[in-house]
Amino acid sequence: MTVTDEASAAAGLGALHLEVQQFYARQMQLLDDGRVEEWALTFTDDGVFAANAHPEPAAGRAAITAAAARATEEFAAKGVKRRHWLGMLAVDPTGPATAVARCYALVIETPRGGQSAIRVSTLCEDRLVREGDRWLVEYRYVTRDDLV
Repeated sequence: MTVTDEASAAAGLGALHLEVQQFYARQMQLLDDGRVEEWALTFTDDGVFAANAHPEPAAGRAAITAAAARATEEFAAKGVKRRHWLGMLAVDPTGPATAVARCYALVIETPRGGQSAIRVSTLCEDRLVREGDRWLVEYRYVTRDDLV
């Protein structure tokens, strides 16, 4: 591989990383704002959301929407605002329109009139697919650190 080829490959990986980072920023803000239908549209129609904290994965966009809506309503009823903070993102292409991404996610909760606190620390592992000019989650697995 020539120096030019290496530089081109590095630039491509940098662009991919930036695209996925922007995708996550928008995706998590949708969820944190309670816009669960829009958030669920960031998954493929047959996408899966699984976690070691959940007894069963949510399979399919309708199930993902319903699960997110339930959780959002429960926290709103308790007067708790949630924020997801993602970092340490690693992205690896697996094909021309596919990638795997791995990041750490902190879930911060703030009770109305109260102090913010980190509720959980997690590892988020995604299989991503490109559809047109956007990324979608095909499969997500979230591992809560306190449950391993």
